[in-house]
Amino acid sequence: MKLVSDYFGCMVFDDKVMKSMLSEEIYNTLKRTIKDGRSLNLSVANAVAAAMKDWAISLGATHYTHWFQPMTGITAEKHDSFISPDEGGRVIMEFSGKELVRGETDASSFPSGGLRATFEARGYTAWDATSYAFIKDGVLCIPTAFCSYGGDALDQKTPLLRSMEAINRQAMRVLKLFGNEDVTSVKTTVGPEQEYFLVDKEIFKKRKDLVYTGRTLFGAPPPKGQELEGHYYGVIKPRVQAFMNDLNEELWKLGVLAKTEHNEAAPAQHELAPVFTTTNIAADHNQLTMEIMQKIAKKHDMVCLLHEKPFAGVNGSGKHNNWSISTNTGVNLLEPGDTPSENAQFLLFLCAILKAVDDYQDLLRVSVATAGNDHRLGAHEAPPAVVSIFLGTELTEVLESIEKDEPYGAKEKELMRVGVHTLPKFPKDTTDRNRTSPFAFTGNKFEFRMLGSSASVSGPNTIINTAVAEILKQFADELETADNFETALHDLIKRVITEHKRIIFNGNGYDDAWLKEAAKRGLLNLKTTPDALPYFVKEKNIALFTSHKVYTEREMYSRLEILLESYCNLVNIEAKAMADMAKKEILPAVSKYARALSETILAKKAVCDSLDCSYEKETLTAISTLTANAYASVQALEKALDGTKKVKGAAKLSVYYKDKILPVMEKLRASADELENLVSAEYWPIPTYGDLLFGV
Repeated sequence: MKLVSDYFGCMVFDDKVMKSMLSEEIYNTLKRTIKDGRSLNLSVANAVAAAMKDWAISLGATHYTHWFQPMTGITAEKHDSFISPDEGGRVIMEFSGKELVRGETDASSFPSGGLRATFEARGYTAWDATSYAFIKDGVLCIPTAFCSYGGDALDQKTPLLRSMEAINRQAMRVLKLFGNEDVTSVKTTVGPEQEYFLVDKEIFKKRKDLVYTGRTLFGAPPPKGQELEGHYYGVIKPRVQAFMNDLNEELWKLGVLAKTEHNEAAPAQHELAPVFTTTNIAADHNQLTMEIMQKIAKKHDMVCLLHEKPFAGVNGSGKHNNWSISTNTGVNLLEPGDTPSENAQFLLFLCAILKAVDDYQDLLRVSVATAGNDHRLGAHEAPPAVVSIFLGTELTEVLESIEKDEPYGAKEKELMRVGVHTLPKFPKDTTDRNRTSPFAFTGNKFEFRMLGSSASVSGPNTIINTAVAEILKQFADELETADNFETALHDLIKRVITEHKRIIFNGNGYDDAWLKEAAKRGLLNLKTTPDALPYFVKEKNIALFTSHKVYTEREMYSRLEILLESYCNLVNIEAKAMADMAKKEILPAVSKYARALSETILAKKAVCDSLDCSYEKETLTAISTLTANAYASVQALEKALDGTKKVKGAAKLSVYYKDKILPVMEKLRASADELENLVSAEYWPIPTYGDLLFGV
């Protein structure tokens, strides 16, 4: 039996491998280069490339690729073999430092939001040396950033790396004020929990909507759903367990710290959670996880659905982004310490996040805005579209005591002053979890619960990092010039609590009363993607990203264009698929059943006029009415789709799809789902929800 410890990371060119294959001088130079973020000396790059090639070939690799994350939401790779021609028609295996550090690829065929014209094809990939290379399917994959010939970021990784540098710079300024002279760097860490559905492959192939869009556009609720709550944490089915076993093994080989697996709330829904790691590596690992989930599922004759809402009326799938911030000395800055100074530091970072989420709530909503996630947010299994923070009762009371200059707790005789008192202990997870909160403090981290399951975690973490970096900068600017640090610190924290307490909500986010309360507090409720996306380029948000050099203004507008186009394209595909299924599958099948009912009525009358035909007549009447309604909706949908040609501009078009296309789709679905409940199973042309959710 293989031990996990024997093969974990065996397909990764990690620190252990580098240390064994590189000279001490080259290894130390590489580590310093990575630590300082400088470009590699060519001689060092050549040595690393040679070692990487030899290692990869020894494990059966024949090709290499610069593995990058364009704005498609998935990864991209172009494979090149190691072979080079030699004399006598032979070949040799080569891989240079230049090929390791930089690659060239077509930049015009990926989403660019106008940054690249079709005739401007050149783009570059640059090695992210902080994320280890790995072997996947016999190919050496080198994690890289992707930019245009002019230097514009065309990917998810580049802005994320920039945001990590921004928060490191500003956090270091704050930590120096507290006398942390031993700290040399600060990193954010992430542990993204991944939810997904598994359905039988043969059943999946019979549903055009799943094949084309990843979600069901039609489907009546089955007799049994998730009402009994028996699936959540229930016994894992053997077929699913076999999939999970293979998935774990492949992920562990790639150094992905897959930790937890279980059944989720809905039938056929499951979750995988990893151990925390540095944010850019966590993003790489999550992209790998989604890719390998889908690949392994097919080997087990299943399909892995990563859509945010594959089944109407059934819990959708999210991706809970557990975010924290730590020093290179191992201190989690979101954990209270043992001394007044450490607790003051904790409170300051906590307040930075409080203010960042309040000031940039629009950006957090933008970061999770997709056509798929619009079906999930606020649907009683995901947070509402209103952004708020959950802190728990105990910590909220501490902040209130500071704000009001009142004693905290029955035993406290003095007023609470930051930097003077030792706070009560907040061990991990002492407060109850709030599943309805978009941004919840869970002991030593914040859980951002709004992400959809198919999303890259890079975008949301770029925004969180940059927003917190900006607030830390403001804090450092103020405290560095203070005459009395302790007094200024106390006053700053008190002021932030007072000005931003509106973002704190510890109650039920599903309650309609909260939405009314949130509106009174002045919090945004951006219900849909077209509502949210324009906020990305608000003046304050452009100032945020450009000042920290995370995005240029040009890059921001290009991303807005890409996100709007993506929304429009997805809804357009769904609408066309829906009309196609209705016309070619559902309505013809219903007509056949109607004919069978008519023939049954005539046959009964031929035998005896007094035979009861109430079932056939009433069903036929209902079916005829619903068929007419469904056909009228198909015609209206096709007319609305034709109207898209007259709408100019992606922003206006996205609103058109939201206001004119989606309501007609909902109307068509309502008629079709009622028909499903009336038509005989032998006539219904597509697998039902029952088939899909209970078919594995």
